[in-house]
This record gives sequence, C-alpha cells and structure tokens, in this order.
Amino acid sequence: MPTRPRSPRVPLSPLPVTLAATMAVACAQGDSAAEADDLTTTIDTINGVLHVTTAGTPPEWQLTQVVSIGPSSVTEQETPDEFGRVSSVALGPDGTVFVADAANREIRVFGLDGAHLRTFGRQGEGPGEFTSIYSIAWAGDRLLVFDPPLGRIGEFSAEGEWLGQRTTAGGLTGSGIRFYTVGADEVFRFALRSDMESQWVGLDSRGDTGDTLPYLRAPEDLPGATPALVCRYEGGIGFYPHTVGAKLVQQPASGGIMYSAWGYFYRIAVTAAGGDTLRVIERDLPTEPITAEEWAAGSADFEEFRERRPDASCNPRSYSRPDRKPFIEEIFVAPDGKLWVEVIRTVGNRWEFFDSEGRLLGSVPAVPYKERTVPVFRGDHLATVRQDDLDLDHVDVWRLERRPAGR
Repeated sequence: MPTRPRSPRVPLSPLPVTLAATMAVACAQGDSAAEADDLTTTIDTINGVLHVTTAGTPPEWQLTQVVSIGPSSVTEQETPDEFGRVSSVALGPDGTVFVADAANREIRVFGLDGAHLRTFGRQGEGPGEFTSIYSIAWAGDRLLVFDPPLGRIGEFSAEGEWLGQRTTAGGLTGSGIRFYTVGADEVFRFALRSDMESQWVGLDSRGDTGDTLPYLRAPEDLPGATPALVCRYEGGIGFYPHTVGAKLVQQPASGGIMYSAWGYFYRIAVTAAGGDTLRVIERDLPTEPITAEEWAAGSADFEEFRERRPDASCNPRSYSRPDRKPFIEEIFVAPDGKLWVEVIRTVGNRWEFFDSEGRLLGSVPAVPYKERTVPVFRGDHLATVRQDDLDLDHVDVWRLERRPAGR
C-alpha cells in the first residue's frame, strides 16, 4: 500500500462542530458493506444536511500515459529532463508542462511530446530569481511561484517573463506548504495568521480573493487512529508516525468550500467557510484487515530506531493497532470541480472520482506519485511526479479516458 506524508506539524484551527458530528454518526453506524453489482446512489437529508451515498461498482475508466519526462539512465548528464529535485508541476496553456526544479532553482517547460521548450529562473533574491521553489500553479494567465523562505509569490507569463510579486509570510517550511489549484483563476495557499493559527488563503490572477478557510485538525480519540511516537534521547528527539492508521485529509475548493474526511470511514464532509456542512459524500465498501506485513512495514522506522537507541524514552511507548484499514489515503479537488478520492485497497489503491454534487462518476487504478507532491489536474489531463528505483525524478502526464467496452 503506498504511503503519503502526514500533515505538517503546525498550529491548527479547530475542526468544525458539524464535521465532528458527522464522525460521531459514523461511529454509531458501524461498517456496512455493499454487495451490489450495479452502481446506486441514494440522496437523503439528515438533520438538514444532504447525504449522497453510493453503493456498487462504478464505471471503469483508464489513465493513458501521454508522456514521461525524465532521465533515461543514471549516466545521462546536462539534459533538460535530468532534474535535481522536482517539487511541483503545473499543466499550462496550449499543452505545456511546467516543472519546478527546486534543487536548481529554475522552472523548465516541456510540450506534451516531451520536447524541452525553455527554462527560466535562477538562484537569487531579485526579480525572476528564487531562494526556493515550494510550489507552482496557474491563476488565469499567470504562473504563480511560491517561495516561502523569501516571503514572496512571484508572477510569470507563460514565456517566463517576470510580471511582479506578492508578499507572503517568510520562513515557512513543511510538506503541506503548497498551492492548490481549484479553478481556472482560483488557487489556495497555506498561510499563518498573526496569532500563528494556520489557514488557507484564496488567490487569483489579481491578488487575494478574500476567501479564507481554517486548516483543520481532528478531534482526539477518533477510531482507527495510530498515534505517532515521540521519542526523546540524549541530544535529540525523534518523531515516528505509523503509516497504517487513519488520518484527517482535507483540501479547499472553489468559492471557499472545504472538503475533509477522517479516513477510517469513507465519508467526506463538504463545509462552507463559516463551518456549516453543505453535503456529506458517503460510499459503502467492505472493510479490509491490516496484514502482518503491512503492520511490520509501517513500524520499521521505529523498530530500527529502538535498536540504535534502546535508552530512548517514547510517548506513547508503542503503537495502538487499529482493528482494520482506513478507506481513504488522500483526497484531491480538481479545477473542474471533480472530487478525487484515493481509496486504500489490498489489491492496489484506486482513485474514485465524483462530480461536484457527490455522484460517483468512475474509478481508475491509482498511479504512483512522489511523497510531498500531489497530482495536478487540467481538463482531462493530470500530471504526477514519480521517483524511479534510483531516486531519479520523472514527470508523468496522463489522459483520463473511458475504458472501451469489453476490456
């Protein structure tokens, strides 16, 4: 089962009461499993909230690889597709692929045929320069480049021309500090308020949109959680999350809407900026046990640490093993309004995608993507960053297609 990084360890805003109530209902309902062969959708109103529940097997779609951009061998040198470290990708206008190489502090542009078109940027603090490239995204006709250590969002044209900058909080670090593209001219970014509470801030090609959303945290003692072990030893401290337990996943969406879920249940809450729950999207799937191999793999880092540091003091002293696997590894919201859910399955994770009303449209096998990156969507295309067996970065572009009948 592929694993992903946990949320950054930063001060978080409280989870809306409505979402917490949804989780409580989940605990009471238990783990029902649908055996239906055909896809069925039920829409109910419960306590004034719309619940869209799907059972059965969704239509099979496929991801057809359009291009893979990356080095063909470890000996390849000084070529545009030999990346130092890809931190972010953006699908641009006219079938272009913008790749942020954080190691080389530059952005490289390719066509969908893999041909290198241009490169712009360099290390520095002046116009068109970067101290770091955490994330890139399109807002209208401008490419936004998030450089948190410099406290700047740079703006570029499709040709790489410097158009100006916006200031942002400097010195931020963490895997969750990135752009999330939620519309043709709408992007959210991670930010800290003056009181050090975390939030999402909406942007477009003209500046801030005024939409802000709290960065959520899960209530304590939710089912399926595996607390991370914090170990102190002489000269240091170690932090060891397990990869098997459920986690809170979240993503902002167009118009100041938040999608969030506690992955132990296949249940996604759609909430407004004020905290009101607009919709709950639910799915009936059979539960699956955690195998001994999966549990051992998730504990491997901690066990190796204990061998090296038997004198360490850890709190808690050991992991709490959940009674079963969670359902949800991650969620993504595409600019066209589709909700994508990475579903954890023993035979291999799948991506199921829904329309903006919560109706299940289809399913495809999940493709691998590098930790600290996320799939990027534009129309019927998506791009992922992948590391090969030699830890070399590649950018894969896929086209979403309905699987032909009979296949």
